[in-house]
Amino acid sequence: MAEPIISVSGLRGIIGETLSPEVAARYACAWAASAAPGSVILSRDGRASGRMLADAVRSALQAVGRSVVDVDVAATPTTGVLVREHHAGGGIQVSASHNPAEYNGLKLFNERGQVISAKAGQQVVERYRRGSIEWVSYDRLGQVLPAGDPLAAHVNLVLATVDVERIRAARFQVLLDSNHGAGGALGARLLAALGCRVTLVGGEPDGQFAHLPEPTAENLASVLAQVRAAQADVGFCQDPDADRLAVIDEQGCYIGEECTLALCVEQVLAHQRGPIVTNCSTSRMTEDLADRAGVPCFRSAVGEANVVARMQADGALFGGEGNGGPIDPRVGYVRDSFVGMARILSLMAERKLKVSALAAALPRYEIVKTKITLAPERVAPGLAALQKHFADAQADRLDGLRLDWPGRWLLVRASNTEPIVRAIAEAPTQAEAAKLCADAAQVLSR
Repeated sequence: MAEPIISVSGLRGIIGETLSPEVAARYACAWAASAAPGSVILSRDGRASGRMLADAVRSALQAVGRSVVDVDVAATPTTGVLVREHHAGGGIQVSASHNPAEYNGLKLFNERGQVISAKAGQQVVERYRRGSIEWVSYDRLGQVLPAGDPLAAHVNLVLATVDVERIRAARFQVLLDSNHGAGGALGARLLAALGCRVTLVGGEPDGQFAHLPEPTAENLASVLAQVRAAQADVGFCQDPDADRLAVIDEQGCYIGEECTLALCVEQVLAHQRGPIVTNCSTSRMTEDLADRAGVPCFRSAVGEANVVARMQADGALFGGEGNGGPIDPRVGYVRDSFVGMARILSLMAERKLKVSALAAALPRYEIVKTKITLAPERVAPGLAALQKHFADAQADRLDGLRLDWPGRWLLVRASNTEPIVRAIAEAPTQAEAAKLCADAAQVLSR
């Protein structure tokens, strides 16, 4: 088999092509060899191949002496909560996040319930490629431990961050589209606890996605009419492992993932003051909101582990990524769609405004995302040429090359898996953002 896509915090691949039970078992064992002592939380996101891979991972972990708390279907942020609740040595979530149905993968957690760091991930990759596994004798095999109620702790942590009674009094009508992933059970339970009347779409976690999994405007076109038909005050749409949230307003208009974090930060900063952290590809809406509140907004490199590391280094009050992934330290250092739902409902209840009005009041920008074919050996000179071409911009090499001007920015960074660079630009209008990407492509083609 060809090798799966391996990232900082795990791997993903196509079932039967780049990902098999053997690959998953070997990778899990490579992680377990240096994971902290204790049991392992094992969960999955509902995909059709999830139980198969989870069974292989559980058996392999037992065979290297690790006891396993197999919680079956659970959201990725729930896995982080459960690692802490069970005082486990770490966790493995069987998930391919927003990838199509033919994909699956593994996401790795440390003993603090956080996605593992780049350094730890590199060590796992090296052991995986060496291929040596230390199996244990029959009398040292790990056990399968009871999971109890795997949702309770996560629900309670989220509820503790908002004024539950105020939200209950509003009696919001909510449509939740879990798209047959892992978010339905916890989402419905949380919304019920917040007094919402819920229309649950795709609540059965069988991986039979009703639309492509990534919660973008194009993929959620069929859900827009469902929100209107349900006469919902808001529509919440999760990706399969429920760490990302997109929002649809009461008119059936897609507000999107970039607004998720901004709306959460708006609600948080109305009650507390403290640093905010986003990654360098996230909309500057959040940065503008932090400026309004008089608090610092720091940027990290792209990637959840990088955002978390910067949040912890700067004592951040809140953070996240513009892909719809808010991170609330009070709940856990993991992107969390349930945090997003609670915070947005809280903002609606506090302001007594429709979600469309709340979104309209946010600072407005347009983001354009493109791909540019570029051989790996041409990336470094290409970025240098871009920096020279855009000499009037403030340059930052935190992650690729980010160029900033007042009210607009351009980020160009290399892919880890393809001979391309990704160019992301944000400006007051789509035309301005598109021109920045086009100009970058022209410079890189020389």
